[in-house]
Amino acid sequence: MNKIKLSVGEAIVKFIDNQFLEIDGVKSKIVDGVFTIYGHGNVVGLGEALTNFKHNLKVMQGKNEQGMAHIAIGYAKQNLRRKVLAVTSSVGPGSANLVTAAGTATANRIPLLLFPGDTFANRQPDPVLQQIEFDNNNDNSTNDALRAVSKFWDRIYRPEQIMSSLINAFRVLTDPENTGTVTICLPQDVQGEVYDYPQDFFKERIHYLERPRPSYRALEDATELIKSAKKPLMIIGGGALYSEASEELKKFSSTFKIPFGLTQAGKGTIEHTHEFNLGGIGVTGTMCANIAAKQADLIIGIGTRYTDFTTGSKSLFNDNAKFININLNKKDVMKLDALSLKGDAKTTINYLTDQLEQFDYVSEWKDEISTLKSEWEKEVEVISSGKDILIKGLDSEKVVEEFKNVFDNYFHQTQLFKAIESEIKKMDDDAIVVGAAGSLPGDLQRLWNVNSVNTYSVEYGYSCMGYEIAAAIGVKMAEPNKEVYAFVGDGSFLMLHSEILTALQENVKINIILLDNSGYGCIDNLQTSKGINSNSTHFRKRKENNILDGELLNVNYSMIAQGYGCFSKPVNNFEELESAFREAREQEKVTLLEFKVLPKTMTEGYETWWRVGLTDNGKTNLIKSKKEEDKKVIERIKEY
Repeated sequence: MNKIKLSVGEAIVKFIDNQFLEIDGVKSKIVDGVFTIYGHGNVVGLGEALTNFKHNLKVMQGKNEQGMAHIAIGYAKQNLRRKVLAVTSSVGPGSANLVTAAGTATANRIPLLLFPGDTFANRQPDPVLQQIEFDNNNDNSTNDALRAVSKFWDRIYRPEQIMSSLINAFRVLTDPENTGTVTICLPQDVQGEVYDYPQDFFKERIHYLERPRPSYRALEDATELIKSAKKPLMIIGGGALYSEASEELKKFSSTFKIPFGLTQAGKGTIEHTHEFNLGGIGVTGTMCANIAAKQADLIIGIGTRYTDFTTGSKSLFNDNAKFININLNKKDVMKLDALSLKGDAKTTINYLTDQLEQFDYVSEWKDEISTLKSEWEKEVEVISSGKDILIKGLDSEKVVEEFKNVFDNYFHQTQLFKAIESEIKKMDDDAIVVGAAGSLPGDLQRLWNVNSVNTYSVEYGYSCMGYEIAAAIGVKMAEPNKEVYAFVGDGSFLMLHSEILTALQENVKINIILLDNSGYGCIDNLQTSKGINSNSTHFRKRKENNILDGELLNVNYSMIAQGYGCFSKPVNNFEELESAFREAREQEKVTLLEFKVLPKTMTEGYETWWRVGLTDNGKTNLIKSKKEEDKKVIERIKEY
C-alpha cells in the first residue's frame, strides 16, 4: 500500500479538498473554502497546513467565530445544502463562540463543518491558556459544549483517528435526512503530529445524493387518502426547496386544484404568482393561508418540520383533518400522526401525480381560493397605507408617543416594507432577501412576494438574532451575480455586525436594510400583549430610580457603517427612498440604509395563535385585558 507522510492538519486539508457531491448526474466540489480566526489552538497546526500546504481551498478571515460560521450557513443554504465552507477556531472562547451558530445550523438542517482547536491530548502542559479545568473529569473542554448542538461530534487523540472521523463527517454533511453541524475537535499537539497515511484515503471521493421514493404501499395509501379528500391543502417546507421540487409542485397544485401555504424555509420554492399560492402559513403567515388551513380536511406536508410557528402551536388545523407527510427524515415524516411517505420530495410528488392522474382527481375547492387571496390583497393595501394600525398591548400608545417625541423622522413599518420591496423589484426582480429574527420575518413571510425561485433566505428554525448580516455575506458568495438585501432590526445589528469588515475585505457587496425602533420591538409586543408592563425591551437611559425607564436612545447606525468604510445613509422620508436605493444599487461595496421605524406598526398574527408560557397571574391579567368578544382567545388561555 502506498503511503504519504502528513501532519494531521495537512491530512485534513488534503482530504476535504478532494470531496465531491453528485446529484442527477451533476458533480461539484463540496468544500470551497475555510473561514478562520487563528489563535493558539489552531494557528500552528491546521493553520500551518492551510498556509504552507498545497491545496485549492480559499482561506478567509472572520471577525467573530459565530459570524464566520453564520456566513458558512448562509452559503450552504443558498447552495441548497450541496456546498459548504469549513470553519476553524482557536481553543476556549473561540470554540465557545461557535455554539450559537452550530445550533442554528443543526436546527435548520444545514450542513456546517467545524474544526475547533482543543487542549493538549497528552495533558502535560495542563492547564493551558483558556482551558477550563474540571475536578472530576480531565477529558472535558469548552468544545464539549458543542456536543449538544452537533449532529456529529468527535475529538482526535491519535493521527490515524482522523480517517474514520472525516469519513463520518462527510456522511452527515451529505445526508439530507440528518445533516447539521459536524464538529471535529483538534487538540493542539495532535494537529502537528505526523503519520503515514494510505494514499488512497486522499483520492477524489464522490458522495452520491440519491432521490429515494416511498414504498409502493405508502404511495397507494396516500393516493386513496387524497382521492377521498374534498379540500386538501399542501404545506411546503424547506425540504421541497432543497429537493428542487418547484416545477413538480406547481404541476401537482394546478392539475388537482390543491392550494398551498409555505413555511419560512419553503417560501422560496414557488413564485408568488401561482394561482394556488396562498403565501406564508402559520403564526407569521397570511390571513388567506391560515383560513384555508382551518377549512382543509387533508394537510399534505412536504419537507416541513411542523414547528409551532407553522402549526399555530397545533391549533391551526381542523380537528378532523388528516395528514400526509413527505419527508426524508423519519421523525418529521411521522409528526401529527400522519400517513408517512419517507422519500425525496421531487420524486414522491412525481409518483403521486402519476397515480392521481389515472383517476382524474380534482379537489372541491371552488372560488374560495381566489376570494381568500383577493381579501388578503385588500388587507395588504390597508396595512401598507400608512394608517395608524398599531399592535395593541399595555403601554402601546405611550411608547408610540415617546418615539414620536424623540425621532424627527420615522416610517410606519408595513408601509415602508412594501415601498422598499417596490424599489428593489424595480431594479432587480431576482434580488435575494435575508432575515432571521424579530418582527421582520413576519413581515417578510406575509408581505414579500417571491418572483424567482431560491431568492428568499430567512432563517426561522432557530430565529437567531445576529445571523442576518453574516448570512447575507454567505448568500452573496454563493450568488455573486445577484443583489442581496439583509433585513435587520437595530437589536440584531447590535448583536453582530463585525463581519461587515470581512465583506469589505473579500469584496462581497451586500445591502443592509436597517429598521430602527429603538429596542427589541417584537419581544416588547409579546410582553405587553400578554398583560405584562413593558420592561427592558426598549433602548432607554437609566433613571435615578435605577429603572431602565428613561429617554429612548437615538443611535446613528449609518455612522457606524461609515466607520467600517461602507456606503451608508439615513433615509428620512419616502421622497428619498428611490434615490437612496438607486445609489446603493450602484455601489460595489457594502451598503447600509437606515430607517427609523415607529414601534407597533409591524404586521401581526392572522387567524392563528402561538403558545407561550404564562404564569397563573399572567393568565388572569391577560383574560382581564381582553374584550368580551374575544371569547375564543380567553378559552384558549384558560386551557393552558
